Amino acid sequence: MAGETVITIVGNLTADPELRTIASGAVVCGFTIASTPRIWNRQTNQYEDGQALFMRCSAWRDLANHCAQSLSKGMRVIATGRLQQRSYQAQDGTNRTVIDMTIDEIGPSLRYATAQVTRVQSGRGYSGGSTYGDPAKSANQQQGWQNGSPAQNPGMPEGDPWAQTAPASPGAAFGASNDFPSNDSDPEF
Repeated sequence: MAGETVITIVGNLTADPELRTIASGAVVCGFTIASTPRIWNRQTNQYEDGQALFMRCSAWRDLANHCAQSLSKGMRVIATGRLQQRSYQAQDGTNRTVIDMTIDEIGPSLRYATAQVTRVQSGRGYSGGSTYGDPAKSANQQQGWQNGSPAQNPGMPEGDPWAQTAPASPGAAFGASNDFPSNDSDPEF
């Protein structure tokens, strides 16, 4: 979307995500991500924590439900979204401005942890129409990167050089090609 500020933030959740339903019936999940930079101090020869950024975030609809089910306090996440600025008048009469992030994509960071992913079927988006990795589909119903000709790979355009397997040459190794003549003085890699 043009004109919006898109950012990616890596940090830890400060609390469990809070799920709520607004008056229109839409579901929203709110949480805060704390991102603390680590800076190398040359004098002490060690890392030191910089000033933490606490980014208030909100996820909507299906993503909100997925966040509430999958994320918890302390979890390290990677989130991409759009910054939103709102102004309001506080109870004491002062004008205040806050910046928060509307999440587009979020997931656990795998730098210090592992994750088990469970695919959720949906009537919208990619997950509803994709057969990639769908255990309900048989192998011959699934399309994707398979060896063979375009006739064996439905959806591959006729004459697509990437859809065909490379011709095997005797004694060929990875990266070897008949396109360039071999010279016995060439080093073997």
